[in-house]
Amino acid sequence: EVRLVESGGGLVQAGGSLRLSCAASGSTFDDSAIGWFRQAPGKEREGVSCISSSDGSTYYEGSVKGRFTISIDNDKNTVYLHMNSLNPVDPAVYYCAATTYCSGSHWGYWGQGTQVTVSS
Repeated sequence: EVRLVESGGGLVQAGGSLRLSCAASGSTFDDSAIGWFRQAPGKEREGVSCISSSDGSTYYEGSVKGRFTISIDNDKNTVYLHMNSLNPVDPAVYYCAATTYCSGSHWGYWGQGTQVTVSS
């Protein structure tokens, strides 16, 4: 069974940075896609970023492109989301999830989420 655990969330000032981690156990990220999603109160969940473990290709939602960077460490079985220039649209619970392709619609494995809060 695959288990995903997010960490790294917290409180940061506007313009600051955080690094989120998604650690996997029970399996590796070989030949899979790992995505980051977020959900703010009263809003629907949205995809933020995705990376393919096989070729390293990445995807970014438009509002985070240029500010966030997704990366993978296969040796540590961990995916990271570096979040820079955080602003008031970014606070949410961030989740990581796994599927076969970044373009897929079904994400079979999810973590518990980690809270990101931005102060002014």
